[in-house]
Amino acid sequence: MRIIDSHCDLLSKMLQDPFVDFNQIQSDIAVNLPRLQQVDMAIQFFAIYISEKLDSSRFEPILESIDLFYQKIAANPAIAFIKSREDLEKSITDKKIGAILTLEGADGLGGSLRNLRIAYYLGVRCIGITWNYANWAADGVMETRNGGFSIKGQRFVKECNKLGILLDVSHLAEAGFWQLMELSQAPVLASHSNTFELCPHPRNLSNEQIKAIITKQGAIGLTFVPYFVKSNDPQISDLLRHIDHVCSLGGEDHLGFGSDFDGIETFIPHLEHVGQYDQLINELCKKYPADLVDKLVYRNWLNFLKNSLHPKSRC
Repeated sequence: MRIIDSHCDLLSKMLQDPFVDFNQIQSDIAVNLPRLQQVDMAIQFFAIYISEKLDSSRFEPILESIDLFYQKIAANPAIAFIKSREDLEKSITDKKIGAILTLEGADGLGGSLRNLRIAYYLGVRCIGITWNYANWAADGVMETRNGGFSIKGQRFVKECNKLGILLDVSHLAEAGFWQLMELSQAPVLASHSNTFELCPHPRNLSNEQIKAIITKQGAIGLTFVPYFVKSNDPQISDLLRHIDHVCSLGGEDHLGFGSDFDGIETFIPHLEHVGQYDQLINELCKKYPADLVDKLVYRNWLNFLKNSLHPKSRC
């Protein structure tokens, strides 16, 4: 069974440690080529995340991360860099591992539409507007004032829609979320968020937010971050409760997974690296019919991408 995962932070580890090797298994790295091949990963999203200690306000670390992606991931003949629907379909036909380049937090773009366009020209196809806190575009989910978009942020949304860059609401403050629902002419995604109803963490989505994403023909990637699944002692069975809840809200065709591997230091038992996706699939198959399992691990993300990416790359 093929798999699509909408969020990992391998590039952040690569940026901080030159000895991280995508091509081999390393004990402290969750996402690598052998394990992706082991579980038949069809598409892995690779997020550019710049930690505060590297000064996330600068554009330079974003460019360094993109260079690392090209040199250490996309250059591998087993990988197909996806920048358009045409690339997507070819990667599926060729049975390669598709790689989608994303940006988690627009801080380093500095409010510059030129920098945004440069990121697009280099292959970035999805942007999470904020991380947890405020930047020049909008407030993050941990910002106490819970503000919406700045004027520059509103221009940023329009430019992303024009370019064909997908917008990710994971980490976005709730006020900004609702403003984005009005601003964006394109569907949005939550690449790695769970349900607030079952686990009341600020990073999780309320029932109303989930319904809004579904109405806008968007997609949600349930994440393996333990404390977004359950406040204590989470198990795979607790993650399945989030599936049930989203499906009860009408999300059966809009739900997938965004693990957040290499962005977390604690784990749900038996979901400690990407090679253990088969553990999750085994549990899914015990509870759900095969067609729903296929939707959850693969088909829903595939359909979302087919409908959202431009037919051909324009750069």
